[in-house]
This record gives sequence, C-alpha cells and structure tokens, in this order.
Amino acid sequence: MTRSVRGAAAPAFLTLALLAGGAGAQNLGAYNALARSLDAAAQSSGRNAVATLNALDRAGSALDRLAPTLNNPAVVTGLRDTLDAARAAQARTPTEVQAQLLLARGLMRRSLYDQTVTVLAVSPANAADRLRVLAREFGLSGAGAQALQADARAGQVGRVAWRLQREGAARLSSALGRAAPARSEASYLALARATSWFTVVQDAGRAAQPPLETAQFNAALTQLTSGDLSALGTSLATLRRSAASLRAALLSPPAAQTSAAPATRAPTTQTPATRTPAAQTPAAQTPAVPAQATRADGLATAYAELGRALTAAGHGDPQSVRAALGGVAPALASAPAALRGALGFDVYLGDVQAIGARAGLRSGDVQALIAGLGALERRAQGQGVSLLDRWSLGTSQWLGGAARALLGLLLALAAAAPLYLLHLAFGGRNPYWRAISAALALLLLPTILDGVFGFLGWLGDLSGLEPLRGATNLTLSQAPYGLGIHGLLVALALGLATYGFRGLCVQFGLLGGGRPRVQTPAAAPTSLDWDEEV
Repeated sequence: MTRSVRGAAAPAFLTLALLAGGAGAQNLGAYNALARSLDAAAQSSGRNAVATLNALDRAGSALDRLAPTLNNPAVVTGLRDTLDAARAAQARTPTEVQAQLLLARGLMRRSLYDQTVTVLAVSPANAADRLRVLAREFGLSGAGAQALQADARAGQVGRVAWRLQREGAARLSSALGRAAPARSEASYLALARATSWFTVVQDAGRAAQPPLETAQFNAALTQLTSGDLSALGTSLATLRRSAASLRAALLSPPAAQTSAAPATRAPTTQTPATRTPAAQTPAAQTPAVPAQATRADGLATAYAELGRALTAAGHGDPQSVRAALGGVAPALASAPAALRGALGFDVYLGDVQAIGARAGLRSGDVQALIAGLGALERRAQGQGVSLLDRWSLGTSQWLGGAARALLGLLLALAAAAPLYLLHLAFGGRNPYWRAISAALALLLLPTILDGVFGFLGWLGDLSGLEPLRGATNLTLSQAPYGLGIHGLLVALALGLATYGFRGLCVQFGLLGGGRPRVQTPAAAPTSLDWDEEV
C-alpha cells in the first residue's frame, strides 16, 4: 500500500539534514501557488484523477518559479522527487498521493522557515511578508501572528524561532496522537503528517528526551507498511514520549536577546513554564488553505484570489497576477456543489487557465473573470445571468494578451495620422487651428499611451525584462486613478476645441457681428487661407 512513500521518506530526511538556513528572498507568489496546488491535489485525490494531475502540473509550474529563489538545490531536488512520486502514486492508492503531498508541504515549510529566520537576523524589515506566510503555514492567527511580528520587529530572532517551533511541535504531537498501531489508511496518513511536521522541528527535536531522530520515523513507516504492528506500537509510544518532552522543552520562551543573531533551533535552557502552548487545539489552527476550507469558504477564497490578482494587475505585476489566478481553480474545487455543477463551470475553469497563461495580463482580464464567476454564482442560485458578463469574458478571451498589445500599438501609431494631416492642411500660424489640433491630441493621448506602454508591458512580460513589465502603469486604463486623468484631459480638450472653433466662427463672420470679407474681381488673385487670421 505505501511502499513508494516509505521509500521517499528517507531521501526527504537526508535532504533536510543538509539544510543550513541560507538567506534569500523566496518568491512568495510561487510559494503560495505551490501550496494551493498541493492542497488541491490532496483534496481531489481519489475522486477526480484528472483534477489531481492538473493540480500536480500546476504545482510543478509553481515549483519552477520558486526553485531559483531557494538557496539549497537539495531542497529543490527533494520537492521535485516528491511531486514525481505523487504522480506515480496515482496508479496505486489516493492515500499514497496524499502522503507524498504531506512530505512536500513539510519541505516547503522548512525551507521558508530556514531562510526567513536567517534574514531576520540581518534585516528584520525585509522578512515581514515571509513571516505572514509562515504564520499562516503554521496556523498562527490573531494574537499569535501579532506576537510573531512583534518579536521580529524587536529583533528577537530566538523568540520568533521558538514560537514557530512550539507550534510545529504541537502539530507533530497531535499527528502522532492520531496514529494507531494498525495497518490502516488513517494511521498511515497520520504518521506521514507527523513526519512532515518533524521536518520543521528537526533541530529542536534534539532537546527531547529521548531525542527525536529521523531513523525513528523511517522505522515506524517501515513497520506500518510491513505489518509489524507490535513493533509499530512500541515505536509510536517512543515517538509520543519524545514529542511530549519536546513540547515541554518549548513551553517557555527563550531569554530576550541583547544582539541579533541567527537562531534556528530551540534553546536547551528553559525557565519555569508560564503559559500553555498555543497549539493545544491543532484543528482550530490548521493553515487557512483551500484544501482545508469549507465549501462556502472555497468560493470566498476564489473571490479573494481574484481580488489579489486585480490588485497586482493594477500595479503592473503580471507574475503576481498569474500566481493569484493559479489559486482560483484549487479554491473552486472546494466550492459548493451547486456551483461546481452549474452550467459552464468547466468552461470557466478553462477560461481562468487560458487567461492566466497569457503574457501581458491587464486589469480588464481579471475583471472579466470576476464577472464570469459572479455569473456562475447567480446561475447556481437559479437567477438570470447578465449578457454583458458573458460578452466581457468572451471579449477578454479573444482580445487580450498579444492581440490587445498589437492592436493597441497599431491604434497608437494610427493616431498620429489625423494630427499630421491637420497640421499639413492648415499649418500652425492660426492660433485657433493650433487650439483645435491640441484638443484632438489630448483626446487621442489615452489611446497613444495605452497602445505604446501596453505593448511595452506585454513585451516585457513575454521576454522577462523586468523594467518593461511595469510600463502598463503609464496607461490610463490600468487602474481607477486613470479615470480622473482621462476626465481632466477631456475637459482640457473640450475647452481648447471650443476656443478654437469659436475663434474660427468669429473670424469668418459666423459669430460676434463680424462680416465676411467680400472680394472684388480685381482682388481675385488674393485669397484668404484657412490658417490665416483676419
């Protein structure tokens, strides 16, 4: 039942032994996308093989983006091996797939923990975002998450590490408590979950009595898969005693640090216990990820991911847009059954994937996806669907990415033609015609900006040129601030056009009591040009 998972456990721990807390800025967008994909694969395992494979493919893509920001190549290798083992386990049992994914999540937490703690010792201000992700991954929320951030701002790296290790130890102990000396899927998954959490507290585990060792978990997995239940019972009892000892050792916080120094393991000298560990109810502090959300939460999570994508699109950050869109499908996997069974649900998931895969993502693309999800929700409730929502999503499908960038550039170039012809026809000597030309230029300016800078942003996203990716921020359709600027340009254009056309009307006697100049036959060779002022 679990041969491949057991075989992967030992390499995973050998990999973890090489971790040394290297500093570096992990790609948090890719990290979150990887976590969501793994959780979605675990949830769909055994129920929808295609969805599971698709989630694993998304996880592989997210890992490709995350890998360059992981300092230890051995961690990357371990994660890739675990994903490969999960794919292979598809042909056997869902339990094996879930166990592999649990091991992968443990590797992810450990790599983020090591790099964050090291960065904290050097530059606490640069670790705030990573700490928020760690707090979520360890199930810290509310006061616990605030205390974690406060210790980080105060430079108390040891206390930050202690809070995380204490939470990890509590989850390790809880998982071991659910493992029984029986050859069952529940026991196997509980032991795999305990193994996953041990990756995080591996260094602190040396403070336990007896110390927690990698070999103990490997032995327990071997005993479970081989059916040696008597030995398994003994191993589980030993692991539980060690886990309880570790939790006791982590009851009290370390002494306040007088200087910032890296701290990656729990202190061995403890003061008397003053509080109960915060993780005595692990189920209440499970990380808030889609695979563990309720059905109603799945829809809310999808909307939240779309909101993050819209915010990132408004800032000209297509990488973060794709990362957020990558979490929509996993979140909808736990949406209410009525929504998942609604007409067009599978088509919508395909639209999310297609739009998320293109270069040059814009705010309008995400807005169309939000409208599409709203239409699905109304359809699931038996309500009417707006035709505009369907048109918006359809337009975004065929008029987005490269098509929008190239068409916008062509329109921007074409906008120069009427300006040139106007100048060629009437010159620049008459101030009224100059005002009319300026008004036309102001009216065409949003099209020119959107075309030129939209194309540059698409080109930067397609080629990976970071300076060009933010060029879309200079377009007026990128975010709501452009509405005010657009309105101001239109107001100026109207003022200049009114001034220019009124001046021409006065000049040629149509307004203001002026009279048109009457030319005699003798004066016929002399003519009045449109661009001259009388």
